[in-house]
Amino acid sequence: MSNIASNLKFLRKKKRITQQQFADLMEIKRASVGAYEENRAEPKYELLKKIAEFYGLSMDELAHDVIDENWRPVQKGDASNLRVLSVTVDKDDRENIELVPVKASAGYLNGYSDPEYVAELPKFSLPMFTQGTYRAFEIKGDSMLPLPSGTVIIGEYVEDWQDIKAGQTYVVISKNDGVVYKRIGQKFKEDKGLKLISDNKVYEPYWLETADIIEVWRAKAFISTEFPEPVAEPTMESLTAMMAQMQKTINSVVDNK
Repeated sequence: MSNIASNLKFLRKKKRITQQQFADLMEIKRASVGAYEENRAEPKYELLKKIAEFYGLSMDELAHDVIDENWRPVQKGDASNLRVLSVTVDKDDRENIELVPVKASAGYLNGYSDPEYVAELPKFSLPMFTQGTYRAFEIKGDSMLPLPSGTVIIGEYVEDWQDIKAGQTYVVISKNDGVVYKRIGQKFKEDKGLKLISDNKVYEPYWLETADIIEVWRAKAFISTEFPEPVAEPTMESLTAMMAQMQKTINSVVDNK
């Protein structure tokens, strides 16, 4: 029995590409992709081979294995490095932005890869975020002030953690910490994980081990019902204090030479 139809649909969504994008990659019509995924037709040998190579699979795996969240390849290939990511799409097959409220954060740790759970999350779309996969997370606490508790961070999914950049902010999902929004202190290290830094300096930086990390989302925008306070005009006292601090820093540098 062939499992091509269900496998093609699962793998395409796992790769977070639309039917049209997949059709363009394979140089076929979008209608053909729909027919393959709905089991109304099967791709010819050469196309099947091309699809298998695209996903890092053998043709036998693509045709006969049941490829789902629990599937693991017998031989390590590209597909073994793909983290399972469930997404939802609108009527035009465009990905939604799912919202994870604070009250749903605990449940997200168990349901992040469950299509049924993700489908129940509130969802919306924004015209500026059409390329890539995005998710929105409501943050809690004051560790990332001036962004207040209740701010919603819109993040873009990071598939390759080696692409994480130090100094930028990310939503990191982990087994122990749950959903946190932090600044990255150093580039991702396979043996150590991620160094997470709070913008509120009251909180100390800490390391999150690689084995604890589930997902990483690069912060792209935020939504808040609180508007920022106006920048205060500098006073003579603040300018004097600033000059004194600068002089102290200069003296420290000179003394260390």
